[in-house]
Amino acid sequence: MAETISEIIKDAEDRMGKSVANLRTDLGKIRTGRAHAGLLDHLQVNYYGTMTPINQVANVSAEDARTLLVTPWEKNMVQVIEKAIMESDLGLNPVSAGQVIRIPMPILTEERRKELAKLARSEGEQTRVAIRNIRRDANHHLKELLKKKEVSEDENKRAEDTVQKSTDNSINQVDEIVNNKEKEIMEI
Repeated sequence: MAETISEIIKDAEDRMGKSVANLRTDLGKIRTGRAHAGLLDHLQVNYYGTMTPINQVANVSAEDARTLLVTPWEKNMVQVIEKAIMESDLGLNPVSAGQVIRIPMPILTEERRKELAKLARSEGEQTRVAIRNIRRDANHHLKELLKKKEVSEDENKRAEDTVQKSTDNSINQVDEIVNNKEKEIMEI
């Protein structure tokens, strides 16, 4: 079944949108020194033999600007969750107090802030490359339609312009997301 111009454009726009959404998710995991519940979203614990996200076995909330509070729904999960947080790549030191776990957010050094900003820029660049690859694929499919004489030169040119506009829009979103994250990281 041959694709139509609108299907090619829609597919490219959907994939670009997903790339931008993935960037938002990935940058959300970068710690800024401020406590937010989403920080632990990607961590998983062994819950009766099944690897389960922490937010499905406990309530995760920001107690204040610099402290996360994790309240497991079952008492026996306190040590398991605490261990998972300590072994994570987040560099956090949880402190259990009975049935809750408090996680103080360490203040970031200037050097660490610069590393995190560089990481955010790197994630942004990877997303830009992915978006450009999606544009290349879409333009390739459009050229094939032109070769098969299924579309005219004018239709092909308009479609390529539409794909380019979507690409520019997505890359602008990436730049905005990365700039906001850098400001957030460098803010003391």
